[in-house]
Amino acid sequence: MLNIKVLGSGCPNCKRLEAETRTALEEAGIAYDLVKVTDYADIMAYGVMSTPALVINETVVSSGRIPARGRIVEWAAEFESAVQ
Repeated sequence: MLNIKVLGSGCPNCKRLEAETRTALEEAGIAYDLVKVTDYADIMAYGVMSTPALVINETVVSSGRIPARGRIVEWAAEFESAVQ
């Protein structure tokens, strides 16, 4: 199971990234646990300067934008295969 984090203050783009990520992973049949991180100190600990940001298994894969669903699935598949 992948550990997914959406970093952001709760703005509309942060909510959209969460929704897109959930939809992409569910459509791809990838098991995940998603946590929203809204605390600025926690966000800064990842070195993220622009939100929303997407973290998979403690690695920042995207920040400052909402990636396409296909790209989210590609990243998730890479991490999923590394775990197995």
